[in-house]
Amino acid sequence: MPINIYIEESGEKLDWLCDEHWDLPIQIDALETWLKNKGKSLEPSKYVADIGFDIRKDAKGGGGVLNSESMGIMGKIGMDVYFSEYPSNE
Repeated sequence: MPINIYIEESGEKLDWLCDEHWDLPIQIDALETWLKNKGKSLEPSKYVADIGFDIRKDAKGGGGVLNSESMGIMGKIGMDVYFSEYPSNE
């Protein structure tokens, strides 16, 4: 379920991103692109971007960075980000 974007109160789905990508840095990039292209035009409400990600077993730090421009857009439209961690299939 990589990134499910929906209206919190009704559960209405707005978009689904990164269908087969469970790597957090790729997902953060996709969410930022979506926010710049589509999200910024949403009317303020209560939105959720639920990011389902997989832990990188070889990770040694680093990862995705959500930039201040994207956080500003999320603040203006009223979007929260949920980080839903799932075990690896490996």
